[in-house]
Amino acid sequence: MGKIIALANQKGGVGKTTTTINLAASLAALEKKVLVVDADPQANASSGLGIDVRKVKNTIYECLIGSSSASDAVVPTDIERLYVLPSHINLVGAELEMLNIENRERILSEVLHPLREEYDYILIDCSPSLGLITVNALTAANSIIIPVQCEYFALEGISKLLNTIKIIKSKLNPELEIEGFLLTMYDARLRLANQIYEEVKNHFQELVFNTVIQRNIKLSESQSFAQPVIIYDAASRGSINHMQLAKELIEKNS
Repeated sequence: MGKIIALANQKGGVGKTTTTINLAASLAALEKKVLVVDADPQANASSGLGIDVRKVKNTIYECLIGSSSASDAVVPTDIERLYVLPSHINLVGAELEMLNIENRERILSEVLHPLREEYDYILIDCSPSLGLITVNALTAANSIIIPVQCEYFALEGISKLLNTIKIIKSKLNPELEIEGFLLTMYDARLRLANQIYEEVKNHFQELVFNTVIQRNIKLSESQSFAQPVIIYDAASRGSINHMQLAKELIEKNS
C-alpha cells in the first residue's frame, strides 16, 4: 500500500511545490510509481509537471465535491511512472461547498483511499494556509514533510503548524507522523543560512533530513519550462539534491 505524504507549511515561498515536483520526479526515476495530488488552487504543481489545467476535464475540485472519482481525474505526465491529480482555481470555492458536508475533514482521505494500492508514494502539495483543504490533506496523510527556508523568518509559524499537527493527531488522524523537516534554499556562503540550519537541527534533531536543498538557478529555470529539474538539467545541483532526498526517503521507509 502506498504511503501518503503531505508537503505543508503555511508560510508561502518555502519551496513546497518545487520540492513536491522534483521529489516526485526523482522517485519516479528510481522506479517508484508516484502520484502528485495538487491541493493548491494556484495549480503550480500541475503546470510544473507539464499539465495544462485549462484542458483538464476533472480535477481535485470535482473529486472533493463528489462529481468525479479520483481515478477519472488522474492524468499521466511525460515522465514514466509519474501521475498527477491536478488542481484548478475552482478549488478556492471548495472549502465553502464542503462546510456543510458531514465529516468534511475526511473527504480527501476517502477520495484517495481507492488509489493507495496503485502507487508507491502519493505526495500532496498543500496551499500556504491551514484551511480546510490543508486539514483534509493532513487527515489523509501518513506523514508530513515540512520544507523550511533557510532565511530569517523561516522558524516563525513552525510552532503554529506543529500545533495544527498536534490537533489533527488527537482529533482526526492519530497515525500522522512528521516525515522530516527539509531545509530549502540553502546557501552555504551565508552565515544566516548556517545558523538556521544549526538551529533547526538542534531543535528537531533526527527529524531533520540529512539532505539539504541548495539554492540553484536551474531549479527556477526548470519551472518556466514546465519540467522537473531532473529532466531540464540532470547534472545540476538542484537535480542532485532532490535525487539524494528521494533516496533518503526510500531508505527511511524501507
